[in-house]
Amino acid sequence: MNVKSVEKQEKSTVELVIEIGAEEFEAAVQKVYLKQRGKIMVPGFRKGKAPRKIIEGMYGSGVFYEDAINELYPQAYADAVEQEKLDAVAWPKVEVVSVGKEGLTFKAVVTVRPEVKLGEYKGLTAEKPEVTVTDEDIDNELKPYINRATRMVTVEREAQNGDTVVIDFEGFLNGEPFEGGKGEGHSLELGSNSFVPGFEEQLVGTKAGDEKDLDITFPEDYHADLAGKAVVFKVKVHEVKEKQLPTVDDEFAKDVSEFDTLADFKKDLADKLTERREHQAQHDFEAAVLEQVMSNMEVEIPDAMVEFEADNLVNDMAQRIQAQGIPFEQYMAMTGMTMDIMREQAKAAALERVRRDLALNAVVAAENIQVSDEELEEEYKKLAEQYHMELDKVKQAVAADDICKELSLKKAEQVIYDSAKVGKAPAKKKTTKKKAEDAEAGEAAEGEEKPKKRRTTKKKESEEGEEKPAEEKTEE
Repeated sequence: MNVKSVEKQEKSTVELVIEIGAEEFEAAVQKVYLKQRGKIMVPGFRKGKAPRKIIEGMYGSGVFYEDAINELYPQAYADAVEQEKLDAVAWPKVEVVSVGKEGLTFKAVVTVRPEVKLGEYKGLTAEKPEVTVTDEDIDNELKPYINRATRMVTVEREAQNGDTVVIDFEGFLNGEPFEGGKGEGHSLELGSNSFVPGFEEQLVGTKAGDEKDLDITFPEDYHADLAGKAVVFKVKVHEVKEKQLPTVDDEFAKDVSEFDTLADFKKDLADKLTERREHQAQHDFEAAVLEQVMSNMEVEIPDAMVEFEADNLVNDMAQRIQAQGIPFEQYMAMTGMTMDIMREQAKAAALERVRRDLALNAVVAAENIQVSDEELEEEYKKLAEQYHMELDKVKQAVAADDICKELSLKKAEQVIYDSAKVGKAPAKKKTTKKKAEDAEAGEAAEGEEKPKKRRTTKKKESEEGEEKPAEEKTEE
């Protein structure tokens, strides 16, 4: 492999021209031939026994070139990037310049990490909400425990909203039962709005043993086969149940928690809620500070960098879904998604991740942040404990450079957060796009309300050399 030329281009790209010699290219072509000859049928030869020259005579001398190129270029590209010490941040755009017996020459346009000009990143100010917990908040924290301790008790009376009725039902369209319209022994909470509109309301006032026909018209946005259709549900009520709430006292606290009194249980709930809200408030404060750092920096982010990160997000999602036993293709079919749609939807999150990465890496450089051998070793030990693996195996699985990078970014965050202050947040800076929109809006307003000023502006433009129609003045 030989890097023939390196040329810096616009938008943080570098063009590499890479050469692979005749001998190395020939070896790759021969490797491809040996791999593929068993799949090629040639008259007069047993399958897999046709000489390479015969196959090339039939299909052309370059029959194996494409696969040979694919065999060679990834490693050649990686070696060239390492040799030229380029910080590549996206997949390259590759173009073959020449290929033949003399070897392979290809061009790779590499997107590299853009230059970042940091603005203020220390001593920033952001708002941090004061954390409070009210009695109502504590009551809301109690609700899940009360719901779990609530019993359903059969009652001999007419059903009311909030009751649960146990029913059999079957739906009929034009006198014929329709698919999916039948259920037996179904428990339905009245007022839950879990059935089609009008169904639950008509069961209020029924009691065990009642049979009733419910006239229902499906909504227009319902399933296509039933949208807007009038149907009849034949319902039989087997049982009416009401909720029997527990008495919320010390005995209740003993049953649902580790505490002996309700007061202690409530205090624990309040403490935990306070801790969660304080954690969220700190997270929001830090996010606001980091957003200021990102807004203060000057950088031109390459589109390819965002697209690369969007691909990573989609791939991560695919792995998580498949880890749950759902093939990703099946998931996309179920949700009506495509890879293109998913990538497009991931771009906003990808852009934020790229902005964060660029800002923090710039702080790492500005602060000359280093990771010591002791810190690296400690992180390896934490990973080994977290994943229940032997330390040596963790070191084999996770590159030291990756850990050092992550630790350095965390240190950069700490530099930003430790110097930040709680107070009134500064006014948000307008983005370039927003400024342009405001300018256009201002021009439109001037055009509607202040025609004289608009004429003066055009006159000024004319004086600076722009051509102005003679009838412009009388246009108003």
